[in-house]
Amino acid sequence: MKCKPTINTEPSERNPLVNKALANFKVGVDNVIFSVDTQLNRLLVLLLKRKEEPFANYWSLPGTLVRQGESLQDAAYRILAEKIRVNNLYLEQLYTFGGPRRDPREAPESFGVRYLSVSYFALVRYEEAELIARPVSNISWYQVKEVPKLAFEHNQILEYGYQRLKNKLEYSPIAFDVLPEEFTLNDVYQLYCTVLGENFADYSNFRARLLKLGFLLDTGVKVCRGAGRPASLYRFDAKAFQDKLI
Repeated sequence: MKCKPTINTEPSERNPLVNKALANFKVGVDNVIFSVDTQLNRLLVLLLKRKEEPFANYWSLPGTLVRQGESLQDAAYRILAEKIRVNNLYLEQLYTFGGPRRDPREAPESFGVRYLSVSYFALVRYEEAELIARPVSNISWYQVKEVPKLAFEHNQILEYGYQRLKNKLEYSPIAFDVLPEEFTLNDVYQLYCTVLGENFADYSNFRARLLKLGFLLDTGVKVCRGAGRPASLYRFDAKAFQDKLI
């Protein structure tokens, strides 16, 4: 028989949290902004160099404290709008990081302000994303596999976001949120290769599986890109994808 854990609900010295004051939180949002460079087969993440303590001169994920009357998602979009200009993107809430003393500004063993981080991850295409933050020396795209030691627990947030991104590609149409409205099957394949690695599937099998799913519409238009046969342009049919989920 499986035993249930014992939970002490009586105020006593054995339960030291009973008489603790309620935590006073400031809520921040940190964005893991991925970009896919299919030309050079690179998965990149946007980093900022901090100018102030804590962690002055460390690279970090773009973040902000949430303003009065502002939703978490609006704060995440504000970060994006302040750093890059892009038409097509995917954004999703990732995880909440709120361990005690995760931020050096929290005074140990005091009842001062705690800093809570709600993380989001975004996906854009590298060739579409224009950096607009200034100065440019304090903002940069880093290859995910070459990211340095980051401020706070941002390496952990990045790894969490990377795993979520790979998982989302396996079962959701996230790729079509960042591709142009019309695309070739090779465009889709290159995006998957950049994120999942070149060995995740060969092109012929990937093409056959993708077409079999039935949510791509052939536009009847073909394009020539270098040598080789013209490639068909497709559109993503969101309704057909939803119908398959029912």
